[in-house]
Amino acid sequence: MSYFPTVNQIAYEGPKSANPFAFKFYNPEETIHGKTLEETLRFSIAYWHTFTEDLSDPFGVGTALRPWGHYKGMDLAKARVEAAFEFFEKLNVPYFCFHDVDIAPEGKNLNETYDNLDVIVAMMKDYMKDSKTKLLWNTANNFTNPRFVSGAASSNNADVFAYSAAKVKKGLEIGKELGGENYVFWGGREGYESLLNTDLKLEMDNLGRFFRMAVDYAKEIGFDAQFLIEPKPKEPTTHQYDFDVATGYAFLQNYGLQDQFKFNIEANHATLAGHTFEHELRYARIHNMLGSVDANQGDPLLGWDTDEFPTDLYSTTLAMYEILKNGGLGRGGLNFDAKVRRGSFESDDLFLAHIAGMDSFAIGLRVAQNMINDGVLDEVVKERYQSYSAGIGLEIVEGKTDFRKLEEHALSLGEIKNRSGRVERIKATINQYLLNAYAGN
Repeated sequence: MSYFPTVNQIAYEGPKSANPFAFKFYNPEETIHGKTLEETLRFSIAYWHTFTEDLSDPFGVGTALRPWGHYKGMDLAKARVEAAFEFFEKLNVPYFCFHDVDIAPEGKNLNETYDNLDVIVAMMKDYMKDSKTKLLWNTANNFTNPRFVSGAASSNNADVFAYSAAKVKKGLEIGKELGGENYVFWGGREGYESLLNTDLKLEMDNLGRFFRMAVDYAKEIGFDAQFLIEPKPKEPTTHQYDFDVATGYAFLQNYGLQDQFKFNIEANHATLAGHTFEHELRYARIHNMLGSVDANQGDPLLGWDTDEFPTDLYSTTLAMYEILKNGGLGRGGLNFDAKVRRGSFESDDLFLAHIAGMDSFAIGLRVAQNMINDGVLDEVVKERYQSYSAGIGLEIVEGKTDFRKLEEHALSLGEIKNRSGRVERIKATINQYLLNAYAGN
């Protein structure tokens, strides 16, 4: 049975193609700076948004029309696996990601949930024997069920802490069985609604204990995946403990976990934190903590996590600039944690949305590499901070001065002259690179 009978293998046809079911800019075999686009971009499909999302929102029921939608329970879970691997093959993607409840329904108790997961994991493992698509990462959903009303590892209820640990234990075992390259922790409800009834120190200490136990168990079973934390500042809680990269990094340092974790950075979560996507990527990169990316974008006119497919070329270019400066994503990837819009309810829209996102990052990659090759931003920064390359500035950088010497220098100064930052000129230059990247094609 084909779940997408009207869609053929998606191929690269070039910028002039009028075929909506073709890549215009993403050529997986094209080589840039010694690597193919497929190797650099490492695209991944989010199982939850692509195969379980029904496009409901707080004001309306789901609109999605899916050929597997009439199934229930485990039959539905099995149909989704069949549809997923057909989708992976037709889109020719190297990776996918999932939460535990995405792939199998929860049972009446934890044992039954485990049994359901075992059936689907065995099915996936069998499909993966003949598929190029591998598991980028998996994770446990410790936020949807009412038991997690007050969090999971940060819950006030020790039984919930234990239940959450059991789910993550199973997730680590599944990750090992399916050859997952990473394991993600997203604290969906790891935070608080009000400080008035919260033991902040206990909750954060427990979260640190939880992560340490996860690290220890992964070592025990020989699961060598990269552990990732995905920051988000708020929603559904008022304040979440993994607010942004800086907060998360401080947390990891405080609990001695900075060598065991990196960050999975989502563009829309950066927006919610009041940052740009590239800011979060840059902060992680300069601290050697950039692990993977959830590729999407938010709507600046809306105050919640809209998870739109990334089509903003300016954003994808600056994101790829940071990723390339990082030397790539290592074991991470660009996971499309994005959902089609509520009005894009037909199954074919799933392909069209991913094509748009993949093309957008392919353009961003090419433009960012051109800028790096020309050193255009490097020169801007070097020139702006040249006062630290000699004289008193170099002494500051090398730690060879103190307040007495700095005062002596300051007293000898005449009028201090600053240099223009020329931000408008820099942005205009980036526009030139964007427009010239495919000129003549």
